[in-house]
Amino acid sequence: MTECPHQILHPANWKKASGYANGILAEGKTVWIGGQIGWDGQQVFEEKELPGQIRQALQNIIDILSEAEGRPEHIVRLTWYVTDKSDYLANLKGVGEAYRAVMGKHFPAMTMVQVADLIEDEAKVEIEATAVIPA
Repeated sequence: MTECPHQILHPANWKKASGYANGILAEGKTVWIGGQIGWDGQQVFEEKELPGQIRQALQNIIDILSEAEGRPEHIVRLTWYVTDKSDYLANLKGVGEAYRAVMGKHFPAMTMVQVADLIEDEAKVEIEATAVIPA
């Protein structure tokens, strides 16, 4: 994976962000990717546990982004919706491994919220993305 083509925005006097960026400045073609859950392209949940569903949801995002000739480092924002904050916190190591397997060490601006439920009963996470592909 190549270096992030965008400018990371981080005030000099702030504590270092870990695993995310506070802001990103980007210029180019914008791609908005709707919420992706942990099922494959055939809408089958191969993974029941949160880390596996996160890996699949992120892979779905990358697969869609590649249709626009984009790569993981072009992602400028991820919004995560998890159904169980405790499950997320209990699985941080597996979540990190799943994330890096797909995204490498690219950490865009991110938001995560816990929601009461998702439309698909088996889904434990939904992630939406915004990417900017340099001109």
